Amino acid sequence: MQRFFTVIGGMGTAATESYVRLLNKRTDAKRDQDYLDYLLVNHATVPDRTAYILDHSQPNFFPYLRDDIRQQSLLNPDFMVIVCNTAHYFYEQLQAETDVPLIHMPRVAIKTMCEQYPDEQRVGLIATAGTIADGVYADEIEAAGREVVLGDKHVQDMVNELIYTNIKENDHVDAQLYHKILKTMHDDFGVNVIVLGCTELSLAQELAGDHPYQTIDAQSIIVDKSLALGRAFRASEAEGKALLRTIMAD
Repeated sequence: MQRFFTVIGGMGTAATESYVRLLNKRTDAKRDQDYLDYLLVNHATVPDRTAYILDHSQPNFFPYLRDDIRQQSLLNPDFMVIVCNTAHYFYEQLQAETDVPLIHMPRVAIKTMCEQYPDEQRVGLIATAGTIADGVYADEIEAAGREVVLGDKHVQDMVNELIYTNIKENDHVDAQLYHKILKTMHDDFGVNVIVLGCTELSLAQELAGDHPYQTIDAQSIIVDKSLALGRAFRASEAEGKALLRTIMAD
């Protein structure tokens, strides 16, 4: 393949399937050749990201992703995406391993949020404890001049249950629990926009999006950016690189 991109996934696999499903569904394809060319790395054995971030005595996931980046770079894709928010803890180190542009999913999501909701100054954030602790979203939200609003322990316990017990362990999206989390953030913490800072939450949004709350779904946004970039590079390398510069701009 000459014009293709690489998806680093498997963290977790169900959430990665959601990315691929949305990418293909949103492609206006009338024949096989209309779909995008991409390689999927479903690296399911990458150690738990949150476990390492919260406790550095746990297995470090960086070497696994570093090896993925190095291997894929040999194939010279046009760009790469990592469909795991928490993994962006090592974004700078991973980008330093390659000349291939690595799309920063949280940064792109918050940039899109500012475009869609320019007047919202208080932004809710729900995510894994690792993503909360590493500040990958909080830093982007604050850099955009907005206030980050986190839930309390009760909210985090519900988020953990949805991500780990329901989705990762039982392959099930509890729509009622997901909606309760959003309602609690909106009603009790007074936020009108809620960032979904975990790809399992993006899966919940895909399968249980019938609610009245305004969410920023990072994975859905990166699907759209991947689709736009894939089309642009297929049209011409110059067009693809121009769009890539726009997306990568801080």
